[in-house]
Amino acid sequence: MSAHSLRGFVLLLVTGSLSLMPGPAPARDYGQQGATFPVIEADLLSVIHQRLTGMQASGEIDRANRALAARTAERVRRPAPVVGIAAASEPRSWAFDPTITVADDLRDARGRVIVARGTRVNPLETVPLRQRLVFIDGDSEDQVAWAMARTTALNAKLILVSGSPFALMKAEQRRFYFDQSGTLTTKLGIRAVPAVVEQRGRVLAIREMVVQGTKGDQK
Repeated sequence: MSAHSLRGFVLLLVTGSLSLMPGPAPARDYGQQGATFPVIEADLLSVIHQRLTGMQASGEIDRANRALAARTAERVRRPAPVVGIAAASEPRSWAFDPTITVADDLRDARGRVIVARGTRVNPLETVPLRQRLVFIDGDSEDQVAWAMARTTALNAKLILVSGSPFALMKAEQRRFYFDQSGTLTTKLGIRAVPAVVEQRGRVLAIREMVVQGTKGDQK
């Protein structure tokens, strides 16, 4: 086949293929199908800005900030009482062993193992409890008087499970602590106050004691 005949054959194939392609479909109006609604996309940041601007102008933000500051200050002055702690109705004593088993190797900054996994460690061997921990109800005058008469700032730390540590510090001229969320009493198993914790060798000796005038009081 000559080059001229070849070009003619190709042209015939192309034109023939184009003739087989469907033409444009005629447009048809199918009408409205169901209800339609306009698309509205609100700018969320704009809405928030407008809301805050309105709150600022009305003084609502300032009032909310003052209320939050007042609640925070009150919570600091008088934390929420530890739940489940009662005034001791009978003496109780037990020993608490703080020994733990190290779950993973403890390494220093250079990656060297300083305490191997599985080692049993007693914190009292490295950080002894030099002062007794005395847990009391700060709202009980009897318990506060009992603790003040039997301890000093040098030999004991007074820890409240209820009451205002700041009010007592001002009244007694002595530092008071608070067992926030019952962390210590829960760990040590204390259920009633007054309770005294002191070190005896490798364990902590814990005693719950009855104080005159507080028997049966509940928290």
